[in-house]
Amino acid sequence: MTRLVGREAEKAELRKSLDSTEAELIAVYGRRRVGKTFLVREYFGERLCFELTGVHDASLTEQLQNFSFALGQAMRSPVPLETPANWQQAFQQLITYVESLPKTGKHVVFLDELPWLASRRSRFMPAFEHFWNAWASRQSHLIVVVCGSAASWMINKVIRQRGGLHNRLTRRIRLEPFSLAEASEYLGSRRVHLTPYQTAELYMAMGGIPHYLKEVVPGQSAAQNIDQICFAKTGLLQSEFHQLYASLFEDSDRHMRVIRSLARKRRGMTRNEMLSSAGIPTGGGATMLIDELVESGFVKRVYPFERGKKNALYHLADEYSLFYLSWIEGNRSSGSDIWMKKQRTPAWRAWSGYAFESLCLKHMPQIKRTLGIEGVETEESSWCHRAKGENEKGAQIDLLIDRRDHCINLCEMKFSEGEFVIDKRYAGELRNKRDVFQRTTGTRKTIFLTMVTAFGVKENAYSRDLVANTIEIESLFT
Repeated sequence: MTRLVGREAEKAELRKSLDSTEAELIAVYGRRRVGKTFLVREYFGERLCFELTGVHDASLTEQLQNFSFALGQAMRSPVPLETPANWQQAFQQLITYVESLPKTGKHVVFLDELPWLASRRSRFMPAFEHFWNAWASRQSHLIVVVCGSAASWMINKVIRQRGGLHNRLTRRIRLEPFSLAEASEYLGSRRVHLTPYQTAELYMAMGGIPHYLKEVVPGQSAAQNIDQICFAKTGLLQSEFHQLYASLFEDSDRHMRVIRSLARKRRGMTRNEMLSSAGIPTGGGATMLIDELVESGFVKRVYPFERGKKNALYHLADEYSLFYLSWIEGNRSSGSDIWMKKQRTPAWRAWSGYAFESLCLKHMPQIKRTLGIEGVETEESSWCHRAKGENEKGAQIDLLIDRRDHCINLCEMKFSEGEFVIDKRYAGELRNKRDVFQRTTGTRKTIFLTMVTAFGVKENAYSRDLVANTIEIESLFT
């Protein structure tokens, strides 16, 4: 059985609920396949006295039948229970059952995929609010955990709710994908032992999603595993894309259009550019759509250097979505070793460069720790200057670390198979970026050119002259 890897902060929060002398209402949310259900089941174990999982697109009658079946299992009833007529009756039956349990120790009620249970016209939420406010909140031995993959729904309907659950949550846990270190530990627990470079290759294709990483087979390279998981007809990720979005969002076609637009413009898009490209009118509905994608971790807002939030750029943040749209969708190759044949091509270099940048941006604490500025207040941003005449050169910087100690790290992120070599041409590009940034922003802060690479930077006259800091991929695993 797979043990619970990482998640130290989340486990500490759940531990507090067991030590509490009051009733606990905990919301756990995060994107699909990230391990929310596994965390709750593994941590609470035998303390789970009742568990109900919502079913996507099931009718009210079907959900209530599932409730009756789950309650019968919890009670170990030898005969099927009568299906309640509505959620009010269902929660009354649950109360009767929980009251029959010993009052020693904590009992955990787990309602999984809450957004699917609380479908329109189901009247689930009013019944649940009454269950909590009128009874459960007074049971000091009770922990109620609600869980959902539709992060925006969980935030708006549960965490920030203004109705009967307003300020009722005692704890909220947003479960993020594994970091590189956690992914490596998880793979190791499954006897998969890869170098940091190969682990990063897997991460760039499927992200830190435990359900995806579970498919990785010991004794095979990252490329072999990607071939099987992503390109084989029976591979999990060969057909996951549409199911992923359809299970999370109503009218998911609009969400996928936004994702496709961002995948085509990897350097980011403004709000209006993104909506226009996706063919979606601006307005309140568009705002909610964008918030849903951001809250669910598929899209990331990046704020340009010294510019307001209205100037935010949107980037595709989900590794698997980028990989699917770049390589799996429309793939006409057949046979074995599809992915290995695509590697080292110009298209692969373009994709891997962007995917590595995205990976680095998700590991800012590790980058700061390596630079020795973990305790320094910083702001991370991007920057771009477009040339305004034939004699002027433009420049773009994907990561600036603006530090409170009056320094700025200008970061270049490069994914290569060996030591990265700065040649005369690239040295000119670096000088231009630094000089244009200094001139156009007027900054008086000290600028450190920082290289984040897979295997370091080969020492030569250019690197000695230009580079202040180098960070290798191993540092992202700390």
